[in-house]
Amino acid sequence: MIRTLPALFALLFAAPLMAAPAGQQTLFNFVRPADVVKVATQDASLPQYNAEQTPEGEVLRRITFNPAAEPSLVLSPQSGVWDWSQSSAMSLRIQSAMNWALTLYVKVQSADGKTLVSRIDLPAGPAQTLLVPLQANSPLSQGMKAGPPMPMTVDGQRVLLAGSAGEIDRSQVVSVTLSMIKPNAAQSILLERFGVQDSEPVMTAAYSELVDAFGQSTRARWPEKVSSDEQLKASAAKEQQQLKTWLAERDKSSLDQYGGWNKGPAFDSSGFFRTEKRDGRWYLVTPEGHPFYSLGVNTVAADNSQTYVAGREWMFAALPKAGESFDKYYGSSDNRTGNGAGEGRGFGSGRWYDFYGANLQRTYGGESLDQKRWVTHTLDRLQAWGFNTVGNWSDEDLATADRVPYTLPLSIVGDYASISTGTDWWGGMPDPFDPRFAMATERAVAIAARDHRDDPWLIGFFADNELAWAGPGDDAKSRYALAYGTLRMTTDVPAKRAFLKQLRDKYRNEEGLSKAWGIQLAGWELMEDPGFEPPMPSPEHPEIEADFKYFQKTFADAYFKTISDSLKWHAPNQLLLGGRFAVSTPEAVASCAQYCDVLSFNMYTLKPQDGYDFAALRELDKPVLITEFNFGSADRGPFWGGVTQLAREEDRGTAYATFLKQAMAEPSIVGVHWFQYLDQPVTGRLLDGENGHFGLVGITDVPFQGFVDSVRKSNLAAVDQLGREAQKAKATRTARESEGAKQGQGGKGAGQGAGHAGGHSGNGH
Repeated sequence: MIRTLPALFALLFAAPLMAAPAGQQTLFNFVRPADVVKVATQDASLPQYNAEQTPEGEVLRRITFNPAAEPSLVLSPQSGVWDWSQSSAMSLRIQSAMNWALTLYVKVQSADGKTLVSRIDLPAGPAQTLLVPLQANSPLSQGMKAGPPMPMTVDGQRVLLAGSAGEIDRSQVVSVTLSMIKPNAAQSILLERFGVQDSEPVMTAAYSELVDAFGQSTRARWPEKVSSDEQLKASAAKEQQQLKTWLAERDKSSLDQYGGWNKGPAFDSSGFFRTEKRDGRWYLVTPEGHPFYSLGVNTVAADNSQTYVAGREWMFAALPKAGESFDKYYGSSDNRTGNGAGEGRGFGSGRWYDFYGANLQRTYGGESLDQKRWVTHTLDRLQAWGFNTVGNWSDEDLATADRVPYTLPLSIVGDYASISTGTDWWGGMPDPFDPRFAMATERAVAIAARDHRDDPWLIGFFADNELAWAGPGDDAKSRYALAYGTLRMTTDVPAKRAFLKQLRDKYRNEEGLSKAWGIQLAGWELMEDPGFEPPMPSPEHPEIEADFKYFQKTFADAYFKTISDSLKWHAPNQLLLGGRFAVSTPEAVASCAQYCDVLSFNMYTLKPQDGYDFAALRELDKPVLITEFNFGSADRGPFWGGVTQLAREEDRGTAYATFLKQAMAEPSIVGVHWFQYLDQPVTGRLLDGENGHFGLVGITDVPFQGFVDSVRKSNLAAVDQLGREAQKAKATRTARESEGAKQGQGGKGAGQGAGHAGGHSGNGH
């Protein structure tokens, strides 16, 4: 417990102040204040003659942030500016005065108005020295999404190294602001020394020898952590016995060869996967005519776990040298794409190392990857754990084994035009009005369908993944970013020509458009100029929004129809599974429903209903597939727990069970796919530096047993829940019919819903 003493001088004699770290220049001390720094507060309180002693013996000063929009503490020079050009970090001795962690924000501003900002995740517990780099710095600049756990101990001092973004003139610093965003109640912190110092020794200590010989983090221990080859082999032998038992149990279950429920409602068999709606509930139907709830895993591959080592070899404790065992697992790549996913990332090219491949050899022997053994073992795992679908970006040999149904992506690439909507995480939006897009689509679909068009094990193809249908915010400009971005282009871009034609056809002349949009447009040619800025939608001029919506629907129609028509020609028996939306607009989702057989969404939420308005989806009357979801934590090696990070590994199984249960309760959802099979590398994957712990299996090929047990239990229970949901849907339909409800299934026959024979949409595919 922190205790308060009545006067500052009593503390000064009761306990010595902790010495400043070597190399630190103290500008101000909150416990021994001097008239050298201006201290101002807004919606925050700073007692003038009160200091506190912590259980660790430190003397600190309390600052309280009151409930407000952004309570803040501002530090500035008494005169002139601070010249920090010879320092690399701002330092502040700080502690949460609460029994919980706090989120703070630091903003450093220079005389030219430029700012550098940092988010601080301040843990509960003892004080630490906060270091904010004065030049933009983050774990991503070191090649990884999330950095090593903080605080850490350096030379006996507890240190919290933060990230920072932005740019300042370090020779002319005018203020430092410490703030909170909308605290619901008063929150307090404790402060002492404020100053600057060199952060290089701390940076080196934070990232040095992060990874051991097995590709694991050196910063923590956990039950599945491996310390020897013998441990790997013993774990593998034990797992084989468990898999044998579980697979024997599966052989006795009520499943057809595709994983469909053969004791459920009977459907017509078509020889391929299809969709059908019955009693108000959508189903995937196996080629044999049984209901199928797709429980999938993404990125099931042995060659997707490399991490760059070039230029940061010092982060690895035991990389093999040339001629040593396991030196064959080096390679090289270049992932500097210029997309939003790579912005600010360092170490995105050059030499890499594959720890997963080396660990497979350590465990199972041989001179290289035994692909046949790996495929068999992996499919054994998926089936034993209750999964029935190989998800996107997985090893194609898993698909050709004819054991587990699978999905495939359509990789549409070409030199067609693209439109920026702001973030462009994986790139700009493909221009579907560009004839080169149709050519690229035709080529991609023909290649994908060549070996799979008649495969009954294929559930279907995805149109793409996480296209930037909208901007990164929630304002009107983000909502209509596709329309805005198109009008900013030159008329060389086919989409802009299509948009301008739409407006000309509607308004005929610039006077009509000017009146409808509330602007003064002297001539149409002004809209043809690059960088044209259209007005924001407003209640006074509703036609602006109407025109934007119409264009975005036309754009989405052209995109999905192009893909649907091509797939219908090349693989008429296969499903088009939608666009795996991460961000979307109502227009894009409606077009996807019109031209695809299934709507697909990547949802990183605690339950599906938090990820989209399912009442709106039900109006579209299409089955829905959740194509990515996961729950991670930061206590099993990799430093990032994903978008839906949980506090502990033990929480992941419960979260999985809840998500699946909620998904199955939604009549439109026909499956959920976990992302992903393996943990990502500690120092970041090749693609974009993501380094998350949300795998079923670690980089050592050792499953996270507690999580796997929970997942298996939930997956096996899914068949029973599907039966209950089917009975519930049937009972609801019967009750409505008995009441003479006009929205019953009427003339479609008892037990039949709004299905479509063969599972293909009447609007194109």
